[in-house]
Amino acid sequence: MDFQHQESRREFLKYLSGFTVGMMLPIPVAARGSVQKDRLGEILPTRKLGRTNVEVTMLGVGGYHIGWPTEKEAQEVIETALEGGVRFFDTAESYGPHTSEIRYGKYLTPQYRDIIFLMTKTYTQSAAVARKHLEASLKRLKTDYLDLWQVHSLQSPEDVDTRINNGFLEVMMEAKSSGKVKYIGFTGHAAPYAHVRMMERTTDDPIFETVQMPVNVLDFSYKYSFIQQVLPVALKRNMGVLAMKTLADGRFFPVKKHGNRQVWTSDDAVIPDRISIRDALYFTWSLPVSVLITGAENAGFIREKIQLARDFTKLPEKERLRLLDKVADLAEKGTVEYYKRG
Repeated sequence: MDFQHQESRREFLKYLSGFTVGMMLPIPVAARGSVQKDRLGEILPTRKLGRTNVEVTMLGVGGYHIGWPTEKEAQEVIETALEGGVRFFDTAESYGPHTSEIRYGKYLTPQYRDIIFLMTKTYTQSAAVARKHLEASLKRLKTDYLDLWQVHSLQSPEDVDTRINNGFLEVMMEAKSSGKVKYIGFTGHAAPYAHVRMMERTTDDPIFETVQMPVNVLDFSYKYSFIQQVLPVALKRNMGVLAMKTLADGRFFPVKKHGNRQVWTSDDAVIPDRISIRDALYFTWSLPVSVLITGAENAGFIREKIQLARDFTKLPEKERLRLLDKVADLAEKGTVEYYKRG
């Protein structure tokens, strides 16, 4: 890698570090002298969710992985996450479909609504359908309000234009003014330019308080990079950044399974051939993200991430650059983050 490219990456990471400090990155418990607690006990370190000024745990549970394993496994993940101090729970109307929300409505909200941050999403392009989705989601989740409601899975700039022209933003603002939703945001994993387009279309009225997107060590070196093309704009707007696909939907591993079905094999494994799970998560947590949302279809997976969150210390710039170098060639191949497009 030439010196000029290396230097530009270093300067970009330094630029992001300025935002990271403002989020009050968690530091080791021993240095803090005290820990945050609620009625269940100690919670994980928290970070600011952008300009909402709400503090959310640095680790969150991904709702897609609550919708497809057995109900017993899903319940165990929810309960293990709560015991471990996780208080951020992600889901979407389409996960299952509906199964994830139903399971949260059974095992999460009845007893723990007062101590969790709960969010869901709607995938439709129709304003009228979005209204119906919201009401149905609230019913399934057994709650009368959401902490966060998001436009789900922006696919392209044209998709953004269609949703806005269909009156989607008015529906979201209506939901917020009614008290059914506290905050609103948008998500997507395919195209950074869709996110950029949404922010361009709302420049004069920046209604969105959060943005959810892939943030991982491979993304940085992609031609279409959420970290490089979306993150700086979101941070300038003081939006809460929800990091997802930190392990590229499991494609960092040589084998990925969906239940008993094998869905991915690769000779170019990021983990363990290039870096470790710890490296992958710590790289993302060292960036100015509010929460890292992880998919965990069994209790063991969430326990591992909880321990990593508790032990976290920010990676030095030199270490982050080293990790980027280790995986840059895989980004050029473009196969690991299969869900991306320009």
